[in-house]
Order: sequence, then C-alpha cells, then structure tokens
Amino acid sequence: MSDYQALTRALSCIKSALGEKRDFKPRVALILGSGLGDFADNIDVVAKVEYSQIDGFPVSTVPGHKGRYIFGYINNVPLVCMQGRVHYYEGYSMQQVVMPVRLMGMLGAEILLITNAAGGINRDFYPGALMLIRGHISCFVPSPLIGPNIDRLGTRFPDMTNVYDSRLASIIESAAQRRGVELEKGVYVQLGGPNFETPEEIKMLELLGADAVGMSSACEAIAARHMGMRVAGISCISNLAAGITGEPLTHQEVIDAASEAAPKFTGLLIESISKM
Repeated sequence: MSDYQALTRALSCIKSALGEKRDFKPRVALILGSGLGDFADNIDVVAKVEYSQIDGFPVSTVPGHKGRYIFGYINNVPLVCMQGRVHYYEGYSMQQVVMPVRLMGMLGAEILLITNAAGGINRDFYPGALMLIRGHISCFVPSPLIGPNIDRLGTRFPDMTNVYDSRLASIIESAAQRRGVELEKGVYVQLGGPNFETPEEIKMLELLGADAVGMSSACEAIAARHMGMRVAGISCISNLAAGITGEPLTHQEVIDAASEAAPKFTGLLIESISKM
C-alpha cells in the first residue's frame, strides 16, 4: 500500500468516526505539545476521534499526550486539534510521524499552529517563557519527504525559505501585546531524542544559532508546507538546556513547567486563533 493510499484509508476512518459531522471542515489545525493538552477544554467541541479508531494511525505513547483529534470551534473559528502528538523516537517512521498533519490538511485545514515544550538554549530565556518560532533547523532528523513524492500533496522539491508565515506571526505578536504576554522570538532545532542532549551538543547548537531545542515540530512544519499550509509555531521553554544550570533534566519538569505556563499560553492561543 502506498503512503497516499494509507492516508486516504485513514481519512475514511476519520470521516466514518465523525458520523453526522463528517463534512466538518477545519480552518486551523492545532498541535498541543507536552503539558498543554488541557487547552482542549476551551474548544466548543463537536466531535472527538481517538487515534486508536483510525486504521494505520500511529498512537502516542508519551505521558501527557492523550492521543485524539478534537473537532470544534474557538470563537467561531473551526479547528481540528491534536491532543497529543507522535514522535520519531517512539519508533515510528518519519512518514508516520507526519501522517496526523497530512490528514488535517486533507480535512481542509489551511493553517497549522504548532506548540511544543522545548529546552532553552538562549541564555536570556527562563522556564515558562514563550517563544515564537521564526525559523527551524531540521537537518539532525530525516526529512518526512524522503521516499516517493506524493504528488497529490505537493511538489518533489518544496521551497522552505519562509516556513513560518509572517502574517500569522504578526497575529500572534499582536495578541501577545494585547494580553501583556512576553513573547520571545527564536530558532527551534529538532533532534531525534528520546535522550536529552549533552552539554557539548547544546554548545554546538548554540554556535549554529539555535535558541530552543526539542524532539518534534520541525518535521511537522515541513510536511505542512509541502502541502501548501501556512505555519506558525510557539514553544514553551520548559527548562534551560543541558549544561546551562548544571542540573539534570527530567521529563517531569517539562510537564510541570508547561502546565504552569498553560494559563498565559491558553489565553494567547485563543486570541491568536480567533484572528486567523
């Protein structure tokens, strides 16, 4: 079975699970990162589809990722929300990792809004800070576009000059100003994980110009741009990266920091989505 056939089969499963809401067309696709799953409580929900209901769909295995699509509205803006993502380090192929994003695009979403929890490399950052992603470095993980191109989705050699949409960035910045939320800007780098980085790797990434590091997101942005979706991304800085404070890193502190930042993150997302 080709990748496109797998996508169309999964899409049929979603439509079937949606039942009478099968024609629901989202405008915005939202990915909720670690510790941010409770944002879904703010959605005027019309339907939920568990990942386990979708044929061939990768299932999230990471604590803090519930593993379902939520369909509904934020202030009359139709959206589909991933309450939990899948990661390359869970053992899935990169094509499987971006399958959820591609399906959201095939459902009609024009905009992908990515959120994640990330380690802060920029020494001016602090745990709980929010960073608007202005660019990414993805060369440490395989491209999700490796293999036969799916011509129905996009061109073989998509341009990545402007992955993150400047108009969407302006909407998010304006929302942050109105809400009094301090919003950093920076470059995000995706590594494979699941181990946290060594201090030496962080020094290397700092020299490359990265401001934050994580184990997701860049591959999702690439897949979305391949499909012609407009992309924006916000990182919650959950901790300072290895070697900066001298303290060991744990996944629990990632969850805790993201949960603590959730109220201001939630307000920013609601206002931003409302203007998209």
